[in-house]
Amino acid sequence: MTMPPSRRSLGFAAALAAVVANIVGTGVFTTLGLQVQETTDGFALLALWAVGGFIALAGALTYGELSAAIHGSGGEYRFLGRIYHPALGAVAGWVSIGAGFAAPVALAAMALGRYAGPLIGVSPQTLGIVAILAATGVHLLAPAIGGRVQVVVTTLKVLLIVAFIVVGLGHGPRTTLSFAPHASSWGVIASGPFALSLIFVSYAYSGFNAASYFQAEVVDAERNVPRALVTGTLIVIVLYVALNWVFLRTTPIADLAGQVEVGAIVAGHVLGDSGGRVMSGLIALLLVSTISAMTLAGPRVIEAMAEDIPPLRALAQRTRTGSPSRAVLLQGALALAFVLTDSFVGVLTYAGFTLTLSTVLAVAGVIVLRRREPALPRPYHVWGYPWTPLFFAGFSLWTLLIVMRDRPLEAMGGAVTLGVAALLTWLVGESER
Repeated sequence: MTMPPSRRSLGFAAALAAVVANIVGTGVFTTLGLQVQETTDGFALLALWAVGGFIALAGALTYGELSAAIHGSGGEYRFLGRIYHPALGAVAGWVSIGAGFAAPVALAAMALGRYAGPLIGVSPQTLGIVAILAATGVHLLAPAIGGRVQVVVTTLKVLLIVAFIVVGLGHGPRTTLSFAPHASSWGVIASGPFALSLIFVSYAYSGFNAASYFQAEVVDAERNVPRALVTGTLIVIVLYVALNWVFLRTTPIADLAGQVEVGAIVAGHVLGDSGGRVMSGLIALLLVSTISAMTLAGPRVIEAMAEDIPPLRALAQRTRTGSPSRAVLLQGALALAFVLTDSFVGVLTYAGFTLTLSTVLAVAGVIVLRRREPALPRPYHVWGYPWTPLFFAGFSLWTLLIVMRDRPLEAMGGAVTLGVAALLTWLVGESER
């Protein structure tokens, strides 16, 4: 089978669609039920999504500069390897493969199964497996086909969310929850439970850097990738805050607490039982977009590592149509393994904590790179430097410290992942470039 070179077949629309689809998915439709277990303050709950959005926007702005200055697909693998050391890049690459893409694909598939499985009489786990296999099959065809599919399904996703917001706002408030700040609200925002909830919200925004993983396939990447990262994140902030406002004003917190199928519960309150079932099916279709987006971006990390590290070279093989087939299949297999654990909250907390470790290092790398290589061409400069990357890093480190204090098992899972990634790097080596 031939191995054609990577082709720049994805335009701005496909890159933007991948960013929006990677962000909007499992988190916004599942995590509110976990957040209301920690606080019932309406202002603090909405502030979670606003603060999380501004943190993600700071990350997107910073990743825009990294993407414009450091060329090639791979995300943190490429960035950390160039800024710090190839071995650290390889560790970040292994983390991205497992916690960054395979685990989120599995989470989206598990959520899809919980939403749609009862509607069609299929077990949630079985339906999740089928969704992963279908997305893997589509992205084995060709990058251009996968990109067109991504644009279509992401457009439908955004339109449906906007429609749901409009319908929800058309119904008067059905709860007595107040969204005005009170004296106690600021104490809640500064508390440990708020920081723990911010981990879930940060996971819901975690796809803000998606286009950096496949930028080698984006036309005019130095311009289009930063635009896609920032524009996509801004779109999602508006959608997230509005959607959660609708959730909270139409549905009693007691009905949401501890539940995963938040969208279906809210739809049941707004549209009735039949409307709730219809919404469950539609949200399941939206999650297909998320699975597809991550199946587009994730294998490019595997491929980038395989091109640089000789023992992994076989994973860089592409089909005649340009698909990195073996990388796509590997990610699909890892995602299926996560689905078989059938532990949604466990995988969610693990992924959110572990991903933050890599993104903090990447964002801080902008400052390191500016000081070490001031003459490096940067077609795009992060707005608000150095405060923008420092804002992202400061909030992220705060949430990591709170998780290590209050959820040591999840923190241990992240540490184990780093240890395994370091072992794999020692076994197969690091980039030769």
